[in-house]
Amino acid sequence: MASTHLEDLLTTLRFRSISTDSRFTSEVFANAQWLSSRLSHSGLRAEIHPTARHPVVVARNVHRPNRPTVMIYGHYDVQPVDPVEQWQSDPFEPRIENGRIYARGSTDNKGQHMAHLCGISDTLQAHGDLPVNLVFLLEGEEEIGSPNIAAFVREHRELLDVDLVITADGPTHVSGQAAIEFGVRGVASFELHARGANQDLHSGNWGGVAPNPIWTLVQLLATMKNARGEITIDGFYDSVQPPTELEREALANLPVDVEQVLSDLDLVAMDGPPERGFYERLSLWPTLTINGFHGGYGGPGSKTVLPHEAFVKCDIRLVVAQTVDEILGKVKAHVQRYAPDVPFVAQQGMDPSKTPLDSPFAPILRRSVTLGQGEEPLIMPAMGGSLPEYVWTKILGVPAFVIPYANPDEANHAPNENLELERFYKGIKTGAAIMAQLGE
Repeated sequence: MASTHLEDLLTTLRFRSISTDSRFTSEVFANAQWLSSRLSHSGLRAEIHPTARHPVVVARNVHRPNRPTVMIYGHYDVQPVDPVEQWQSDPFEPRIENGRIYARGSTDNKGQHMAHLCGISDTLQAHGDLPVNLVFLLEGEEEIGSPNIAAFVREHRELLDVDLVITADGPTHVSGQAAIEFGVRGVASFELHARGANQDLHSGNWGGVAPNPIWTLVQLLATMKNARGEITIDGFYDSVQPPTELEREALANLPVDVEQVLSDLDLVAMDGPPERGFYERLSLWPTLTINGFHGGYGGPGSKTVLPHEAFVKCDIRLVVAQTVDEILGKVKAHVQRYAPDVPFVAQQGMDPSKTPLDSPFAPILRRSVTLGQGEEPLIMPAMGGSLPEYVWTKILGVPAFVIPYANPDEANHAPNENLELERFYKGIKTGAAIMAQLGE
């Protein structure tokens, strides 16, 4: 079956399912249709559900009483490929080299949810049924912040009556060791726009007379984070919860060579505050990141110009129990206090999520991952990135777990995204083991 599974993966990777670009809307939908057909061919009942933008694919087996009901979540949309010139081959014509498959979506997320799909197919072919009740849900908007998944879940709660949710996404631990992640940070994005005169001006003729919108934003941003790395927006940390004792122990057990990490990145120190541990930063603390600063002249040489407009894009990674609405509201209030003439433009957001480490499903999943991966998994209270896990924990009210299968150097969201084929096949075994162990 290995060759068939690989061919299926190659097929879905050829769809240019870029959700951020309307030019590819037809390919996003075509990918959803192919997945629905593939799930049906496996023996599941699959349906395509429209949303305000891209469809959700839901597949189920015949549900029987007295069996646990598990949802497998994934997304079939992918990131844009820019800068395309840095790819060593066509991003949508998969290339296999040195035991890796190179293609956009190979790890994020097609390779990972296809591993689950293949494991389910193998189990159905061998036994004619699954040992659990299954809901397999694939959305097409995760890369644009999953704007419609919460409404879809609320509208279809009867279809999504499950006991737990499992997602395979992101890279495994930096050491390469298998891991189970019990939470994710949320994300909230915003823009700040500043204007000066009605046109660019000569910096000699008008400097000191006309305000510079770039300086306006620089000074505003400086009020949001101090030199120690502490975020200084009023009330920003109010909802941040201290870790439990189990979380402290789990973080302490995660291996990391900080000096090697810094060396690999050509850094001399981590961001502030300096007293925070490596994994504390990724699991327990929120961030404020300037994603891009735009304004003025950036070409060769110099141009003595006083720009008339500037804008900055930022994101905030949220931790439980912060919410998008709470934090964006506090940022807006901060901007109105320090720079009332600067428009604050809220973008998409995604709340954080956390499942307790002492969940009754935890030992079952640890056993499953050990069987599928051949090693005991590390326990991670939360991953640093974001996924729409909050819809499971906060709307459905069920525990949610992330079990990543991708290699640490997967280069997701970057040129030459890649998946080690050995990890794909281990993911298939792990998915099958999860079904079997939950069934017992």
